[in-house]
Amino acid sequence: MELRQLRYFIAVAEESSFSRAARRLHVSQPPLSIQVKSLEEELGARLLERGNRGVSLTVAGRVFLEEARTVLSGLEHARSETLRAHRGETGKLSVGFVSIADYGILPPALKSFRASRPGVEVQLHELTTDAQIPQLRAGRLDLGIALAPVDEPDLEFERLLREELVLAAPSGHPAAQGTGAIDLRALSRESFIVPPRDIAPGLYDLTINLCRSFGFAPRITQQARQMQTVIGLVSSGMGFALVPSSVRNLRRPGVRYRRLSRRAASIELGILRARSAESPPREQFIEALRSAARAAGA
Repeated sequence: MELRQLRYFIAVAEESSFSRAARRLHVSQPPLSIQVKSLEEELGARLLERGNRGVSLTVAGRVFLEEARTVLSGLEHARSETLRAHRGETGKLSVGFVSIADYGILPPALKSFRASRPGVEVQLHELTTDAQIPQLRAGRLDLGIALAPVDEPDLEFERLLREELVLAAPSGHPAAQGTGAIDLRALSRESFIVPPRDIAPGLYDLTINLCRSFGFAPRITQQARQMQTVIGLVSSGMGFALVPSSVRNLRRPGVRYRRLSRRAASIELGILRARSAESPPREQFIEALRSAARAAGA
C-alpha cells in the first residue's frame, strides 16, 4: 500500500468522481482508476460504488476514508515535527550552570531563547564546574556555564566574559561603609569566606593571590560551595568574600559591596561542552549566551 493510493482514494471519495479527482490531483484519470482499484484488491474490500452518476462510498469505504485521513494527518504531523526539530524549534535542552551565572548572563539568555524557541524545553541544573564535567561526559548535560580554568582535553571551554571581583562585606562592619574603592590591607586580620578549591580553583586562587598582592595571607575561616551560601555567611557577619561583580544583583540584607582599590582581579565565565555533534537547540542557546555576554560588555 502506497501513500499515493491513499491520497488518490481520498480525493475520489471527497469529489465523488474520478474525473474531478483527477483534475484536482493534476493526473490523468486512467492511472488514478488503476491505483484505486489496486488498493481495493490489496485490502480485499470494495471501497467505492461506481455508477453513471459518479461514485459513492461503501460501508467499508467510509471506514477506510477516516482511517486514511488519520494516517495522512499523522504523517504530515511527523514531517512538520521533524523539520521543527531539524531547525532546533523543538526538543529538550539540559543546561548546567554555576550559581554566578544566575546573577548575570543566564536570565537574559534564557528569556531570549524562550522567546525564539518556545517549543524547546530547557532543563536547568545548578552545578559547580567540577560537577558539570562528568554530567557532560555522560551526555546528561548538553552544555554547561562554568568558571575557568577548565583543563579537560575531551571538553571545550569558550570564554564568554570576564567579571571583576568586588568585596562582599557585612553591612555593620566599618569596611562596609563608604562608596569608594577599598584597600584590602584594611582587612588583613579579618576572616574570609571562599569556595573550596576543588570545585572553584580559579576563584579560590584569585582570592589568595589578590590578598597576597596587598601584603597579607587571608585568614580563611569558612568555605561554601554555592555563591548564595557565601553571601549568606557574609550577611551573618561570619567574614568577607571576594565575589564576581554580578553577585551584586543578589541583594541580600546585611551585605554591602565595595570596589577594590589599585589592583583589579577578574574571573572568566564560559561555555563548557563536549566535543560532539552539533545540536541545533544547543547552538542556538549558546548564541543567546554570547549575545547576553556582549550586552553585558564582555
